Amino acid sequence: MSKLKTIREQKNLTQEELSEKSKISVRTIQRIESGTEPKGHTLRTLAQTLEIEEVELLQTPLPIINEPDEVETKVEEEPIPIPVNYSYIKIINLSSLLFILLPPLNILVPLLLMFTMKQKNSLVRQIISVQMIWTVMAPVIFFTGIFLKLGRPFTLILMALIVLSNVFIIIRNAAEIDRNKKLYFYLKFSMI
Repeated sequence: MSKLKTIREQKNLTQEELSEKSKISVRTIQRIESGTEPKGHTLRTLAQTLEIEEVELLQTPLPIINEPDEVETKVEEEPIPIPVNYSYIKIINLSSLLFILLPPLNILVPLLLMFTMKQKNSLVRQIISVQMIWTVMAPVIFFTGIFLKLGRPFTLILMALIVLSNVFIIIRNAAEIDRNKKLYFYLKFSMI
């Protein structure tokens, strides 16, 4: 049985009489008596009308704290942040250069270094994400050039430009990490 119903019956009031005295609808009183907890204005008004404390109407009363010693405080330990080592980040970035002609390795090596050097931060994730995008886009651009059938010299120039674009991205990002502790080429999202 709800607390409101018990108190209302002790005061010899019907739902309609309580509604009339408190100016709260009968339907609201029925909802509270069926288990909905009163809040705010409704709680205050019913407590004043029944001449009781608001806490007496709540299904789950607030805990009463007698002494500070009785209260157990749980302190959630925050994870210790791993310090960002920009030298490691630069090494992870430059590791892609070694495997620029073997596209899957230009992603895997920085990924492995990220875990071994414990640099799982947003900068490293962005470095790897940029390499992933480049690895996907390079063959698309290359095959588009082949399908245009502009000849062998064009294909060789296109291959060189694709590789040099990645070299430029890696070196430019390394310089920006040195100067401003951020990346020059980055994505608005992370792929890992």
